[in-house]
Amino acid sequence: MTLVSRWLVHLRHLRELALTHWLAAFCLAALAFGVQAIPTASTPKQPAEAHWVASWAVAPLDFREMAASPSGPSYSLPGGNDLRGQTLRQQLELSLDGERIRIRFSNRFGKTPLRIAAASAARGTGADAFSPASLRMLRFGGRTSLTIAPGADAWSDGVDLPVQAGQTVVVSAFFDRATPFSTVSMPESGTTWVAAGNAVTAAKLKNPTPMVLNQIMTGLDVLTTKPVRTVVAFGDSITAGTSEGTFGAYPDMLATRLRDTQPAGQDIAVLNAGIGGNRLLTDGIGPSGLSRFELDALRQSGVTHAIVLMGTNDIGRTVFARVPGAELTPRDWPTAERLTDGLQQLIKQARAKGVKVLLGTVPPFKNTPYWNGANEALREAVNRWIRGRQDVDGVIDFDAALRDPADPQALNPLFDSGDHLHPNKAGHAAMAAAVDLRELME
Repeated sequence: MTLVSRWLVHLRHLRELALTHWLAAFCLAALAFGVQAIPTASTPKQPAEAHWVASWAVAPLDFREMAASPSGPSYSLPGGNDLRGQTLRQQLELSLDGERIRIRFSNRFGKTPLRIAAASAARGTGADAFSPASLRMLRFGGRTSLTIAPGADAWSDGVDLPVQAGQTVVVSAFFDRATPFSTVSMPESGTTWVAAGNAVTAAKLKNPTPMVLNQIMTGLDVLTTKPVRTVVAFGDSITAGTSEGTFGAYPDMLATRLRDTQPAGQDIAVLNAGIGGNRLLTDGIGPSGLSRFELDALRQSGVTHAIVLMGTNDIGRTVFARVPGAELTPRDWPTAERLTDGLQQLIKQARAKGVKVLLGTVPPFKNTPYWNGANEALREAVNRWIRGRQDVDGVIDFDAALRDPADPQALNPLFDSGDHLHPNKAGHAAMAAAVDLRELME
């Protein structure tokens, strides 16, 4: 197998990459170094009424697309790729406090109506278990069941359930009819299970089967009267992180920085809308960044800021332009003009919604099959354009934060997961530390 072929398979497994060799001590040092004081002068006035704000969200994918990949068999259950007469249970980790919550269920990629026969939410106590005293049955327009049309999303009614940032909420849904896998996402390991029968009220599942994919649940909002900034980190695998462990991606570490440094009364949620292997300009692993930005970023409840880090997979795609199944037409060939025009379109979409944009520079990737002289020149041209933007609300120089001082075209060995493309945990800490927190308070 040639090097390019091996890397083609490798890149199709971006979601499953397990980053290692991280430096815990350096991670802590990077976080400590990045702490900044946040000014209080820009604190907005208290809203007159309570409003919904996103506290957890994911960027969903089409299961059929994932099942067709080389990793497809690992996403299946022994009983088949559907839910029937079973309870699905998922852990959702929150980034905001609240007294009342609601859950978003999605049938975005479904081809048939999705029926949820019963659902509940409760505060998690570890793994698939929850506190019985906190159990709340979910309703939908006052009804105990819900049917979602293909391509649509639906919210539960709000329920009183006091929660705190960093806490987990366990959401359970019972499917009394065959429900094919359709709208999925890649969760942290050990956060999703399925069990036989209607177990939405069971404090712990009996003989649960772990799942590697999150199913159907794509958001959790909290009701608040506080002034909240909601930041959506939008990008590819460098944003999404991997199965390295809890708080392994820079958005998680950024949320921790914000919780540790924000003054009392100033809440900021950080949502991770990254998809491993995602591209800005064209569909591939997930819809293109251009086509999903509206749904995955701008429609999150209460969104105020978007951090956009995209372009790596568009640039690297040129290396595989002649590989069967990955051919590039001249119309699809990435250029600096096309990439910067794509980023400009995202800025325009955000401004139309009143959302502030922070652009991230494309990190280095020398010593990977993505790299050659032409691709490096393309990356540098895109980064020059990003650094020169005067029409955005901030620039985050991830390139400068991650590059090797001795070889600026390569990832710093201290931050290298081992594939010279993805940052390790210390690298994600450096990314979080590179964000000017003041720009998120404006």
